[in-house]
Amino acid sequence: MNGPRWLGVAGVAGATGVIAGAFGAHALKETLEPDLLAIFDTGARYHLIHAVALLGVALLALRDPGNVWLNRAGWAFLLGVGVFSGSLYLLALTGVRTFGGITPFGGAALILGWVMLVPAAREADSD
Repeated sequence: MNGPRWLGVAGVAGATGVIAGAFGAHALKETLEPDLLAIFDTGARYHLIHAVALLGVALLALRDPGNVWLNRAGWAFLLGVGVFSGSLYLLALTGVRTFGGITPFGGAALILGWVMLVPAAREADSD
């Protein structure tokens, strides 16, 4: 994916992260048990943090459009947000603890995204 597309992805991720955070803080505050609300909030927090990471990928991809590792990092962040935050949202909203079983896979994808920035930096440095 190219820089402008990553910028669009980052924008959508940021907007949906803010929506999730506001939904948790206002609509769910009175309806969810405190432990489930905390789980939802964790999902929203990581969602927003990695929306900023996606913004970083987008801005760097605008400067270095052929950087394969940067693109891979973006995909890992995107997958990680979907699986990590998505599973926490589902767990909090449904109370079905089984959703928590897939959360670590999303966390691993988020970590992998950060790790992939190392070879992305090396690739950029070699240009």
